[in-house]
Amino acid sequence: MKVAIVHDWLVAPGGAEKALEQIIECFPDADLFSLVDFLADHKPLRGKPVTTSFIQRLPFARRHHRAYLPLMPLAVERLDLSAYDLIITSSPALARGVPVRPDQKLMSFAHSPMRFARDPQHQSLHEADQTRETKSWAAWALFHYLRGWDSHSADGVDRLIANSHFAARRLMKTYRRDAAVIAPPVDVHQFELCTRKEDFYLAASRMVPYERIDLIVKTFNATPHRRLVVISDGSEMATIRAKAGPNVTILGAQPFEVLKDHLQRARAFVCAAEEDFGMAALEAQACGTPVIAFGKGGALETVVPIGEAHPTGVYFERQSVVSMLDALDRFERQRNQITPAACRANAERFSPAVFRRAFMAEVTRTIAAASRRRKAVGAAEVVEGDRVAGFRMLAGRR
Repeated sequence: MKVAIVHDWLVAPGGAEKALEQIIECFPDADLFSLVDFLADHKPLRGKPVTTSFIQRLPFARRHHRAYLPLMPLAVERLDLSAYDLIITSSPALARGVPVRPDQKLMSFAHSPMRFARDPQHQSLHEADQTRETKSWAAWALFHYLRGWDSHSADGVDRLIANSHFAARRLMKTYRRDAAVIAPPVDVHQFELCTRKEDFYLAASRMVPYERIDLIVKTFNATPHRRLVVISDGSEMATIRAKAGPNVTILGAQPFEVLKDHLQRARAFVCAAEEDFGMAALEAQACGTPVIAFGKGGALETVVPIGEAHPTGVYFERQSVVSMLDALDRFERQRNQITPAACRANAERFSPAVFRRAFMAEVTRTIAAASRRRKAVGAAEVVEGDRVAGFRMLAGRR
């Protein structure tokens, strides 16, 4: 089979790009497509050339590709994939809208629905700094258009794949379609187990409103005897840095080796977002580090709470200072129940090898199901042809 892999955009390495790397590992001869490609390091792409859309050549696209969001559905539809038998999209947003013929098979590792258009609109507008009246109306109109296009584009997908059961429920609610669940790959071999923990907590995610780094910093401001280190950068950096107390150290963006060193030495990793999956929490566990997480979304599938066998962390129930402080207190009282070995073993359930096996099994099932459907349609056409021929013969005799 001739295979094409389509990714939304290649701008910065992240969880979706780690999944893409393993999909390429499954199909090393596939051709790769993306709306834009501005990755500095193409090593995860196995040196593959990338066919991009016209947005790649538009002014200022390198720094402001998101400004061309209104044009992206058109850019996706103009990708020429007519030569391929199997098309696999790695798409939290747009790539699953590629045009396909009836005889082509389209699988979409959807991760989740198009969050910026599907999440509560007031929240999305606040995160995008589009709350002023003129900008707000334009954004509402754009999101309305994107939701309609997204719903229509999902109709052509033969198999949806979600990255967690939580995301699968979101996909069902959005598209009324069942989705297979395949957890994204966590490269546990990059993170060595460390049993020596130091007296600080770590937060490491983008400084955008959704990730709630502001809540984590506010909580540690309220408990000055605890140290917090933040490795992160983003639109809220200046605001959060200005609010950080003396017990909070904000390092900004750091190289991988610095992040890994802190993940290994931290007393616990803290995350406050409602994630679809939450790869960073598993990277911490791969280092043997427990996790304190908001108890909704993907964290319920990646963190084993105290009270269950082989626990790896604790949950807090609400995104509030009081709830997070309670979780910190519970963790410090009961952390001897959590072992670095249990954290590491939990992370190893999500290794790249596990992902590749599950993904290839789903590809095989999808192709087999498509073949059965074609045979059933062919048989039905033969029966219908025989029935029509029979009627014509009887009519001729009369």
